Amino acid sequence: MSDNEALTIPGVLERAAREFPDTEAVVDGASRLTYAELLARVREAARAFVALGALPGDRVAIWAPNGLRWIVTALGALSVGAVVVPINTRYKGEEARWLLGRGRARFLFVEDGFLGNSYLAMLGLPSAGGPSGEGHDAAAGLPELSTVVTYDDVARPGAVAWKDFVAGAAGVPEEEAVARAAAVRPDDVADILFTSGTTGRPKGAMCTHRQNVRTYLAWSARNGLRHGDRYLIVNPLFHSFGFKAGMFACLLRVATMVLQPVFEAGETMRLIEAERITVLPGAPTIYITMLDAPERDRYDLSSLRLAVTGAAVVPVALVRRMRAELFPEVVTAYGLTEACGTVTACSLDDDDETVAGTAGRSIEGVEVRVADAAGEPVPVGDDGEVLVRGHNVMLGYLDDEEATAATIRDGWLVTGDRGRLDERGNLTITGRSKDMFVVGGFNVYPAEVEQVLAAVEGVAEAAVVGVPDARLGEVGRAYVAPRPGAVLAPDALIAHCRDRLANFKVPREVVLVDRLPRNAAGKVDKAGLPALAPG
Repeated sequence: MSDNEALTIPGVLERAAREFPDTEAVVDGASRLTYAELLARVREAARAFVALGALPGDRVAIWAPNGLRWIVTALGALSVGAVVVPINTRYKGEEARWLLGRGRARFLFVEDGFLGNSYLAMLGLPSAGGPSGEGHDAAAGLPELSTVVTYDDVARPGAVAWKDFVAGAAGVPEEEAVARAAAVRPDDVADILFTSGTTGRPKGAMCTHRQNVRTYLAWSARNGLRHGDRYLIVNPLFHSFGFKAGMFACLLRVATMVLQPVFEAGETMRLIEAERITVLPGAPTIYITMLDAPERDRYDLSSLRLAVTGAAVVPVALVRRMRAELFPEVVTAYGLTEACGTVTACSLDDDDETVAGTAGRSIEGVEVRVADAAGEPVPVGDDGEVLVRGHNVMLGYLDDEEATAATIRDGWLVTGDRGRLDERGNLTITGRSKDMFVVGGFNVYPAEVEQVLAAVEGVAEAAVVGVPDARLGEVGRAYVAPRPGAVLAPDALIAHCRDRLANFKVPREVVLVDRLPRNAAGKVDKAGLPALAPG
């Protein structure tokens, strides 16, 4: 087996199709593909990319929900040496435009109209049934964006329908696609996933084929994902949980990917019964909602075997209930975008307290250190900053040497999280140095939300924190101080955020205060904010 076949995503797909051609690869509604058929579709997409002049290193952005065409696009792009740049489907136009520009995307694939969102119109391009006059001029702010492809097969000015994109493959021989895939190297960049930071602007974490393959071989070995598993991917493909722990892991283990665009408990349970789902990873919110769904008893969920969760505090009671009522096997894990999405994971034989109270041990080839301010290890059981070293640490942030140098020091990734290690090496996350909170599995960085609020006329300053929520784990609460004489309405401030930010970033509550509390250094004392909230 060549290094390319073992350590590149195109090589992994080709090996899966050769060794298990008849294993079902993807189920997306009425669409069903075996691994042999998936490889054929991916090669067709690769030929279509070649027809458009795609070069190794070109950035291919995908702004769409989970679907077969998402997978084919990503694998087709990777097969010609291009780099996949996923975009959060909840982003508004300004957020997506900034990411496309920063990522210098040459190609954009979009499902216009998903959940009522006119993505093309958000970018100033003509959308289905919308105005068609100013698309090219409005898109002039993205000079490197040469081609926009729509998944809905509706032709419109400024965009190419998917069927027309695929039709371009006819002019490119199969041998060209095979050769391009073989030319991809393990250390080529495979993807750039953008993650927000304390400055409020996203940064693009660059990861290679080799890093992704090694990380998810280790991840799936730890949790027991195997050939024959049927994996319901409801975690979004634009997130490392769906893209890497989902799609990549399934390719490596030749498991079946069953796709669901949006979590809805009834539909999820219907799919579990109909498709005999065995593996369902997700944020704790998913399991809480399913466990409490009044219609749960109507469905046969007995095929479920494995749940993989994390991204939030997981109560011991929830783990016990999951094991008793839904899944024989439950594990938790910890990761971040800058580390290919995975750092530690529990094992199948860990007890309930270990699964709920820790994120497990570092995966194969990865070291975790809990350190003091000088970067030196602290004693077992002591709290400190979590550092990571190993094959999973990103190459760096796209075009940002300063941020990269601040985040990777002497080979160690500074995660910004705080935690402690027990005597067995299990990691418990105790806090976040980066001031981040997690809403339903999605990271929210207060600085980004605070910037949006501060732009409102009449706002003197704003501070955002995460507060507990029974369903989502945490939600945002904003504390806003008006300028003298200004009259602000909390509902209007929330609406302002909703127009400009993805829904999970929007504060669920706005508390108006005379002034924000500050510490001796003059910085906002966020620990003192809850005392200002009524009740």
